[in-house]
Amino acid sequence: MSPGELMLNSGQGAGSVNPEKPSRNRLGLIVTGVVGGSLVALYAVATPFVAPALRKVCLPFVPATTAQVENVLKVLRARSGTLVDIGSGDGRIVIAAAKRGFQASGFELNPWLVWYSRYNAWREGVHRSTSFHISDLWKANFAQYSNVVIFGVPQMMDQLELKLANELSDTAKVVACRFPFPTWIPERTEGEGIDTVWVYDANMLKSNLHHGSTETHKQKTQINKISSS
Repeated sequence: MSPGELMLNSGQGAGSVNPEKPSRNRLGLIVTGVVGGSLVALYAVATPFVAPALRKVCLPFVPATTAQVENVLKVLRARSGTLVDIGSGDGRIVIAAAKRGFQASGFELNPWLVWYSRYNAWREGVHRSTSFHISDLWKANFAQYSNVVIFGVPQMMDQLELKLANELSDTAKVVACRFPFPTWIPERTEGEGIDTVWVYDANMLKSNLHHGSTETHKQKTQINKISSS
């Protein structure tokens, strides 16, 4: 090989570009974009579900079992009118109640679950007799409802006792699922284990509230007399 040919071949080798390198760079960018987009989407979906757990008193989303739904409907079989599910989750209690003739509403803090509930109600053909609200239960008033269903947690039940006793009408019924109220006495129960539901009469709740207020007033009066003597 002549010196000229050798120099030509060397120049071509130095100036050539590896065709695999740009392809690898493009693949890396695509993979990075897909992973990044997936993480953003996961955060957007998961945040509304996780955020309630960061609150002092929360209603974590735990779907009602089929037995729980059946037990709720069973104890309300002789009832009618309006119904509200506090912490309605994916809307299965509200939808099932609407199919039984109730004008049913759900209050849920998680917007994703509310939108999903509305879609399910439309798919099941009961969207005209249901409504779902993105709302904090402590900021809502339940006075208009004659039937109340609650899937609560123990940390909130004592506070909810006072709220419902103050707001509900005398003829309302309250159905507690998974956890009973701490001081109220149920008029009946249905099911067993985690599927148990407790039924309370609002008239009794108001009587207990009045009795408790009277006892508190008497205790304060006695303390004042002792202090002044």
